[in-house]
Amino acid sequence: MKIIEHDFGKKARQVVRDFRERLSLEPSHESNIQANPLPYLERAAERIFRLEEALFEAVKAVAPPDGAAPCGETVQVDKAEYQRLLRCRDIVERALVEYASDEAPSPPGPA
Repeated sequence: MKIIEHDFGKKARQVVRDFRERLSLEPSHESNIQANPLPYLERAAERIFRLEEALFEAVKAVAPPDGAAPCGETVQVDKAEYQRLLRCRDIVERALVEYASDEAPSPPGPA
């Protein structure tokens, strides 16, 4: 006996549901996403652009200004807060490295 599997569109509905949730939309948008996904894809692209922009701004904020000497002003921060800031900086730097590796052109394959 052979079993024929059919998901009745479950995978497609799950993809639409995940996409809707990532865009923080109400469940009523699911049918619109399936019927006309272009505006929703544009919304997602805009959100990605804003996240990339925030990433680059965070990297610029962490980097010391070129040629500028430290002002010599002392600020006291407790150790836990300092460790948290260092972890945040590491996360931003890793994200930038990952972004750069995604954007790097892939080497040409064998012809």
